Amino acid sequence: MPSFVNVEKCDGCKALDKTACQYICPNDLMVLDKESMKAYNCEPEMCWECYNCVKICPTQAVDVRGYADFVPMGASVVPLRSTDSIMWTVKFRNGMVKRFKFPIRTTAEGQAEPTGGFNTDPDLEGPVLFTEPDSLGCDVWTK
Repeated sequence: MPSFVNVEKCDGCKALDKTACQYICPNDLMVLDKESMKAYNCEPEMCWECYNCVKICPTQAVDVRGYADFVPMGASVVPLRSTDSIMWTVKFRNGMVKRFKFPIRTTAEGQAEPTGGFNTDPDLEGPVLFTEPDSLGCDVWTK
């Protein structure tokens, strides 16, 4: 679901040199319109859907477009950023609503651990996850 900017909420990060979404977008898709001083996604079809722009926007102006395969059927997905987390509100076709809350990482730049700080299961390091056990010539149940 590619991101887009709600121009009514966007303040261009108060006309700084670079907006927060421009700074964080890994594909350099978020740009600032110098005339309106509003950010926008210049190529939504190229969006990696990392949602960094959604997470960083201080005015919650960045939203996501739902896919054409579920939106016409009445479903929706809406992100909402708080100070320490991002919440996704999912409305299913049958009207059921679920909310999912995920913390926003606050690790200082350059200090992130590759594992995210979580203990990893040794089985995740094994070769079985790369392909089918038969093609590796190993038995799933033995190490």
